[in-house]
Amino acid sequence: MVTLNEGDKAPAFSGKDQNGDKISLSSMKGKKVVVYFYPADDTPTCTIQACNLRDNYSLLKKNGFEVIGISPDEVTKHKKFESKFKLPFTLIADPSHTILEKYGVWDQKQMFGNKYMGVLRTTFMIDEKGIIRKIFLRPKSKAHAEEIIESMNY
Repeated sequence: MVTLNEGDKAPAFSGKDQNGDKISLSSMKGKKVVVYFYPADDTPTCTIQACNLRDNYSLLKKNGFEVIGISPDEVTKHKKFESKFKLPFTLIADPSHTILEKYGVWDQKQMFGNKYMGVLRTTFMIDEKGIIRKIFLRPKSKAHAEEIIESMNY
């Protein structure tokens, strides 16, 4: 269950991106950052969401946003996902669920009566000072960039 609130300081994190480079939230200080958590690379809904962010990436950048996607997938899987769909933004691998747990998005889910642990699809908009300004608990995968831009007034 997401336990963070709008107005909270975003938890610090670091991890390896799709190129194996270390990326940290602190390296984004002074920038607005969209951190979106998603269950898995190359699955239908996750692909729709990633491609929506890709298709509107120039608009997000024009509005000053950096985009970081985080899932439990490994670096190599992220690289294939990035290449296959020509994703222009950072994907961080979190197979140990460290970042996912810090943000409260690794939780029990249920499908067809079966309970399992998984990622709660959630997006955090973080301002230049590292403060969470908006949380999307159920982002609209087909129109996610649009809802981010619309909520820019916080």
